Amino acid sequence: MKICEIFYSIQGEGVTMGIPTVFVRLSGCNLECRWCDTKYAREEGKSMRIDAVLDGIKAYGCWQVCITGGEPMCQTETPHLIDLLLELDYLVTLETNGSRSLEKLACSEALMISMDIKCPGSGQADKMDMSNLELLGPTDQLKFVISDRIDYEYAREIIKEHNPVCSIIMTPVGGVELGEIIKWVLKDKLDVRVLPQLHKLVWGDERGH
Repeated sequence: MKICEIFYSIQGEGVTMGIPTVFVRLSGCNLECRWCDTKYAREEGKSMRIDAVLDGIKAYGCWQVCITGGEPMCQTETPHLIDLLLELDYLVTLETNGSRSLEKLACSEALMISMDIKCPGSGQADKMDMSNLELLGPTDQLKFVISDRIDYEYAREIIKEHNPVCSIIMTPVGGVELGEIIKWVLKDKLDVRVLPQLHKLVWGDERGH
């Protein structure tokens, strides 16, 4: 596998926000979002055997693992890595951009799929695999990164059309300016969570957090 970095921090996004977690950032991505904050992961990284990746995770002594990127599903070995982590009783979160099929992933209560739907402001909304929405269960989460009112209305219509059974997260681009999204959500009475990116509040754009 090509690994950009393995590090230990707190989860900064979604329903597990604040929980100490080992992050495995895989290299490579098939999208080019305008607001991407991990562009270095597109190219940087080194080839590692899966057993070396597991050793890197074990070294931190933490049972929460987040597989992120880049886009993890661009690498064919990602489902196997997840299977091995589940066999070792890790609690695993997979962060995915929603453009690659998730059918090969294990069905397990110990695996949370954290899937984006890219909004128009990202420039990549036409790249989504909407069939993935049918694969999300109650323990998964669906995320929308919102840059403006157009993005919000796009997300709102997808929610109404597909009625996901999982938790739904709305986060502003940049991760901290929540006010406008909160106003829109309250007015429309959407059943979503408006959340910041906690790591942005603590460390800004500093890498490795």
